[in-house]
Order: sequence, then C-alpha cells, then structure tokens
Amino acid sequence: MSDGGSWAAPGAEPDRGPGEEHGERPDARADQSSTPSPVAPAPAPPSPVPPMPQYGQYAPPPQQPAPQYGQYAPPQPAQQQPAWQQQPPAWQYATPPTGYAAAPQWAPPPKPGLIPLRPLGFGTLLGAPFQVIRRNPKATFGSGLLVQLVIVLVTGVFVGVAVFWAISRSVSAEGQADADAVAAGSVGIVLVSLVVPLALSLFASALLQAVLVIEVARATLGEKRRLGELWKAAFKRTLPLAGWFAITAAAVIVVIAILVGIVLLANLVGGTGGLVVGIVVTVLLSLALVVLGAWLSTKLALVPSVIVLERVGVVRAVRRSWSLTNGNFWRTLGVIWLVSVILSVASQIIQTPFSFLLPVVMTVIDPNNTGSGIAAGIALYVLFLALTLLLGAVTSVVQAATVAVVYLDLRMRKEGLDIELQRFVESRQDGLDSWPDPYSTGPYATGTGPLPAERRA
Repeated sequence: MSDGGSWAAPGAEPDRGPGEEHGERPDARADQSSTPSPVAPAPAPPSPVPPMPQYGQYAPPPQQPAPQYGQYAPPQPAQQQPAWQQQPPAWQYATPPTGYAAAPQWAPPPKPGLIPLRPLGFGTLLGAPFQVIRRNPKATFGSGLLVQLVIVLVTGVFVGVAVFWAISRSVSAEGQADADAVAAGSVGIVLVSLVVPLALSLFASALLQAVLVIEVARATLGEKRRLGELWKAAFKRTLPLAGWFAITAAAVIVVIAILVGIVLLANLVGGTGGLVVGIVVTVLLSLALVVLGAWLSTKLALVPSVIVLERVGVVRAVRRSWSLTNGNFWRTLGVIWLVSVILSVASQIIQTPFSFLLPVVMTVIDPNNTGSGIAAGIALYVLFLALTLLLGAVTSVVQAATVAVVYLDLRMRKEGLDIELQRFVESRQDGLDSWPDPYSTGPYATGTGPLPAERRA
C-alpha cells in the first residue's frame, strides 16, 4: 500500500500496465531494446518419461512428445472437444499380455481308428460297418469268405452223398411198395444229412461273429489284427456264442413246427373247411410273430457282442443287451434293418443279370439242346456260385460289424465308454501297458459293475 501499488485480492493476477498484454513484462522490453541481438533460450532437456495426464484428460499419443510446461500442445489432426465434453472411448478387447496362455479352444474328439471316440451319428453308424472291410480286408473279408466256403462245401458233400444214395436206392427198388418205402427212407436220410451242415453253420457263424466283434473293438482303438490273431482270440468265446445261436435256431424251428402243426391239425379235424381256417389262422399268427420277432431280435441283437467283449454267459448277456437297448430301440432297429436292406438290394442288383444271362447263353450256344453247351453252362454256373459266395461273405461281415458298432455306440451313450477308450489310447501312447481292457471291465462307469482292481482305492 505504502509503495504505491494498487490493492489486489489474494490469488488474483496483478494489474498489467500498457504493453504487458500477451504475457510480456515491462522490464522485458527494456532488456530487448538494450540487447542488440536476442539470444535463443537453451533447449529444454528431453524428458525420458512423459508426464502423467491430469485427472479428466487423455494421455498424448505415444509417437508425439508431451508438451513442456508453458508451451502449447501440437495441433491435432482434427478438432477435439474439451476433455469434459468428450465421450468415453468404446471398449475394446485387448490381446492377453505376454506370458499368459490363450483361452483353450474346442477340439474334436480323437479318432485313433475306425470310429471317433464319441457317441456316433446315424451316418457314422451306417458307414462304419462298410469301412471294416476296407480297413482290414484280409482278416475280415477273408474270414467271411472262408466261413462261407466251408459251409457250402460241407453242405454240398453231405447232401450230395445223401441224395446220390437215395436215387440209387430208388432205382434198385423192386415193386411199388418197395419204391414207396425207399422214397420215405430217402427223405429221412436227406433230412438227417442236413444236421451236420446246420451244426457246422451255427459254429461257423458264431466264429465269424466273434471275429468281427473283436476286429471292430480293436480297430476302434487304432489296432490292426491279423487273421490268425483274430481267430485265436475268437475261439475262446465261440462255444458260448454257438450256444446262443443254437438257442435262437431252436426257437425258430419250434415256431415253424407249431405253425405247420396248426395247419395239419385243422386239416385232420375239419377237412377242407378246417384246412382253410387253419391257413387263415396260420397267416395271422405269422404276421404277429413277425412283429414279435422283430422286437425280440432288436432287443437281443447285442448278445453276441456282450458275450465276446465282456466275457459273460448267455443269461447275463441277454440282460445286458436288454438293458442297453432300453430307450434306443428304434435307433437300433433302424440301423440294423437299413443296413440289411442296402445289402439285400445290392445283392439282387448284382445277381439278377447273371440269373437271366445263364439261360440266354445256353440258348444261344446250344439252340437245339444237343448237349454241346453243357461246358459253357457249367462254367457260368460255377461263376454264379463264386459270385454268390463273395456276396455272402460281404453280407455276413457287414451285418456282424453293424451289430458291433451299435453296441459300442450304446455303451458310449449310456456308460461313458468313450472316456475309457480315450484314457486307454492316452495310456498306450505314454507307454503304459498295464492299463486294463476297457471293454471287458464291465459298465463300472455307471456304477452297475465292478471297478477294476487297478483303480480301486
């Protein structure tokens, strides 16, 4: 006050005199007038770390240095609003920092062999049985062809000998009474001669079923067995499997005998009218038995696979098959029947041209039936028989493989077998040979079977 200065409020800027606008001091002009040439101020030392932005402000871009105190910021490419008017930036997903692993991504289930280790789709169920032959043709198609050939040869030998003997007896018969007795005896001999081929057919079918079940199970794990190895492993379960086939064959024979007996009994009791009634009743019963047979055959379709892989008896295998097909009846029926229809249609398409070709060729070669075309006819018949054997081998292999694939799919769906198979494959890759067989340990995944000794606490 006493020094002549004007009073100012605390914190307010002092009054500026003339020439002090734009931030100039009065003594600055005097210094400039007395100095002949202005001296540029020394450059400010570069700041190694840019200053932190103030609250409510954004940090400058990294490629431009932060402005020094008392200097204006460099012009921006576009006019920006004040910090308090600007909108907050949009959220963006940043990449994980270095040293952190990325989030795990979905990976498909492993497929070490025939099928992926997961519950199978309908297309996979239809295609996998046909891939069994393609994957290991020597062991699968070779087994089917060998079984078919043995059955045909044994049947031909036994039936051929019986028929030849019956014809010889009929020719040498004396008188009508003797001829009738010989004819009746010959029919009995021919029927008896079919017993051995039938028993052999049951045993061979059981062996082929066991071979295909083992092949499908090991191929699912990526293994490829030889013909001898498969047969050696299948022989151990052939007898129980043959017993099951014998039971089913006996049931079919009994049903057929009952139907025939109804017709004969109706004919004996009621004559012609009774015969008509018996035929009508038999037809209606046959239709009902077809439905019942389709239901039972589907519910019990997995019995061979259970006998072979789980190594149980017939009774327990029946229970297991019944349990596995609960809730999956139509799926099982559809797969098995659709594969059968595909095989049947394909066989008819291939066999029908040969069936028409045989008489046409015989007529062209020997139109007058002089016997000159017998050799050509025999050759065509042998070719047709060979084709029938090949188709029979393919059909038997694919049908047996279909049942085995359906069995694995149902165990994956209901018992978590796919998890056990994945563990088995991983342990094998790690060199652990003591891991138990995932097929023969029973359905312990659902708590309905015993836990293997290696996993008991």
